[in-house]
Amino acid sequence: MCVPLPIFPGRESRLATTLKRLLVGRAKRTEQAIHERLTKKTGLAVFASDALSSTAYASEEILLVLAVAYAAGQANAFNYVVPITLVIAVVLTIVAISYRQTIHAYPSGGGAYIVAKENLGTTPGLVAAAALLVDYILTVSVSISAGVAAITSAAQGTSLAWLDQHKVLLCLVLIAFIAVANLRGVRESGTLFAAPTYAFVVSFLFMIGYGILHYLLYPHSVPPAAAAESVKMAEGYQLQPLTLFLLLGAFSNGCVALTGIEAISNGIPAFKQPESRNAATTLTWMAVLLTTMFIGTSLMAYFYHVQPHENETVISQFARIIFTGPMGWFYYVIQGTTALILILAANTSFADFPRLASLLARDRFMPRQFATRGDKLVFSNGIIILAVFSGILVTAFGGDTSRLIPLYAVGVFLSFTLSQAGMVRHWLKAGRALRSARETSREGVGAGSGASQHSDIALRENNRISNQTDRANELKQAAHWKKSIVVNALGAIATFIVLFVLVITKFRHGAWIVVVLIPFLVALFRAVHRHYVDVANQLTTQGLERLRPIRHEVIVPISGIHRGVLKALEYAKAIAPEHVTAVYINLDYEATQKLRAKWSEWGEGVELVVIASPYRSLVGPLIRYVDRRMTLHPDQMVTVVLPEFIPARWWQHLLHNQSSLMLKGALLFKPNVIVTSVPYHLKSRNKGERDEK
Repeated sequence: MCVPLPIFPGRESRLATTLKRLLVGRAKRTEQAIHERLTKKTGLAVFASDALSSTAYASEEILLVLAVAYAAGQANAFNYVVPITLVIAVVLTIVAISYRQTIHAYPSGGGAYIVAKENLGTTPGLVAAAALLVDYILTVSVSISAGVAAITSAAQGTSLAWLDQHKVLLCLVLIAFIAVANLRGVRESGTLFAAPTYAFVVSFLFMIGYGILHYLLYPHSVPPAAAAESVKMAEGYQLQPLTLFLLLGAFSNGCVALTGIEAISNGIPAFKQPESRNAATTLTWMAVLLTTMFIGTSLMAYFYHVQPHENETVISQFARIIFTGPMGWFYYVIQGTTALILILAANTSFADFPRLASLLARDRFMPRQFATRGDKLVFSNGIIILAVFSGILVTAFGGDTSRLIPLYAVGVFLSFTLSQAGMVRHWLKAGRALRSARETSREGVGAGSGASQHSDIALRENNRISNQTDRANELKQAAHWKKSIVVNALGAIATFIVLFVLVITKFRHGAWIVVVLIPFLVALFRAVHRHYVDVANQLTTQGLERLRPIRHEVIVPISGIHRGVLKALEYAKAIAPEHVTAVYINLDYEATQKLRAKWSEWGEGVELVVIASPYRSLVGPLIRYVDRRMTLHPDQMVTVVLPEFIPARWWQHLLHNQSSLMLKGALLFKPNVIVTSVPYHLKSRNKGERDEK
């Protein structure tokens, strides 16, 4: 039988390559990876956009929960937004200082996964990794949804108000745009996103400063509080008075401000040298900016009595209030930069998700494809998978930020807690190692006297210094292990308390999905790892006999006699001259007789076996014939050589059957059976005519 080989011909392949180059650019050599590193300024745009963008909705998330009590008749409920923000700011500061220590202790990156795995064990490390992967997907979904909400808020009352009805489509388009930008490479995406990030920071800080000054100079400009009926409430809450549980719910909602703060510790290798110092400095910049902008936003909401509404964000509301008259144009600057930073905040996840997935793949907990860099030296498979799952999530939740928030932050604080607990264990081990090194040094100094002893001591000291060159920085850090352990222990306690509050207050609002999903992912990681370990054990050469001669038989299925079949027979005779059999499935008596007559002329001594098929099946009789040959000679190898022709045009594949695919699939799982395709390339009609001329 001779069937078309289902691959694209040259022209179509070149077209696909051209399209790929148009989207992601020219491929880069492996040694160019060092030049793809980021400066601190660009690194802030790539890794901090997620954290900084959360200031655009974190205060609003607090107000959404407090709105439950306000709608129930408690007029002073919104006054708690500033105290709650200050408590979150304290937690943010603790976490930022803790992650600075993580950056210096683990300069190779990896964040919570590496820290937890090395200090707490494999399972805690996998839990941290699963939590982060889930959070990265949610980060893309929430950020893009919030960015689209900023766009549709600015469109209210204009001719573009219809955009509000197409939120999901806008989200999907923006996810695709950011994915393609990241597929073009780390440095190119960083350069692309740097300007919008800094434009947002500058305009947002200006808005806060101008807004506070405007409030002090024109206190009468503050509008009256809106009616309770028009206030939007958090998803899943019922009207109730202000209680401790409701305050904890507002606190947990506001903790979305901390999401993304761990991103820099995951991406240390992406920075220019010295990586750790540059990453730590960038983290400090991010923490200061984030704290200032978050507190400033909550103060503005308090001063201007801004309350959450269905079709307009909190940022849009007080920007409309303060930017009037000659400054009215700046409202659109705020909305434009806010929308941009919210959309580009997803870039943080596109930078970290593929990197974390590559670490898991390296350790054989995820498919190996995630550890492979693409043409632009980025982990392309991770970027594509992140875009796909984020798109699915946005579609499932209708692009509504308030519906996605309950799922958010649980994974973040779980990874925070495991990372900080791992750092506590790290400093305990560092302290023990430091004490041991000091004791060894004292013993060496006081051990005996004499030239030979001094010579031995000097030799041992030189060897010790040589062997510990790479640990110099670790010992320097370990000298302050007591201070460090206090900082990380405080961070672990703070993040665990927040995690507990998040699970309690958000469990029935959607957090249960994350709580269930993380153990499922850990089990999946374990299953993947078991598979790779099993494969390695079965492929090992230990206990294997040396290479030995084998009996070899070649079977060539044919559907007639033509050039493609003759080429396959030539190949078969080349690899097994005396053991080639042609097999023909008899579906038509007359066609079979014609083949027999023609075989004597073209068969070249190859045995022809004709198999009857009363039910007109091609694959079944051939498989049974192969099984009989294997049963007759169980120690032999059988190679099935398939003659296949390749049509000149892609659409011509549709005109031919694909029985070879079914045959390959059926033979794939049979031991000691090898399937080889011998392609015969057909020419296009025009090309054939030119060749004849």
